[in-house]
Amino acid sequence: MGNHILPGTPPVSLTLRRSGRARRISLRISQLDGRVTLTLPNKVPEQEALDFARTKESWIRSHLEAQPDTLVPTIGADIPVEGQVRRIVEADGRRVVLSPEKVAVPGSSAPARLQSWLRELARDRLASACDGYAERLGRPYQRITLRDTRSRWGSCSSEGALMFSWRLVLAPPEVLAYVAAHEVAHLAEMNHSPAFWGQVERIHGPYDSQRRWLRDNGAMLHRFKFS
Repeated sequence: MGNHILPGTPPVSLTLRRSGRARRISLRISQLDGRVTLTLPNKVPEQEALDFARTKESWIRSHLEAQPDTLVPTIGADIPVEGQVRRIVEADGRRVVLSPEKVAVPGSSAPARLQSWLRELARDRLASACDGYAERLGRPYQRITLRDTRSRWGSCSSEGALMFSWRLVLAPPEVLAYVAAHEVAHLAEMNHSPAFWGQVERIHGPYDSQRRWLRDNGAMLHRFKFS
């Protein structure tokens, strides 16, 4: 169905999707990233859904304005882990446990425990990806450092030290893999020349959709405040 725009100041992006199970048009605003989604039955015209959104414009804008700039990942909240939104629930034991729809965290100091676990998961995923790309490139890296940076998702020093934002583990796996390939490619080309992008494509493959995801959704990964 694709994306549409609800005109106004500011304009609001609308995502339309069809569902064979839907019996009427429904409207949902994600508490995670503020995405406005219209779900409509298969036989309902698209224009009817857009007209419905216009009748709900005041409601949509009031809810978007009320959304916090930051979200604290406490018990009962939602957070994406490797691109999949999970509900944070209280763990029975002392370990963080990931399942398809939930992430179970010990209730005491849940945000801090979750952040620590996410950093370790990020390190594991990034190290594995970098190992594979470095082997394809034919150049080793020196070490991997994780930080919580807003200005960049990764970097590569002239000595071969790689740095990444641990928040990449919140993004889909293919996005994390692209950033890993991007920084590893700098081991051969310390620039953003055509030769560099050729190395990225050689060791990773096409990357446009991953770059676009980061451009469109990257800011959302910084909404979560763990301390």
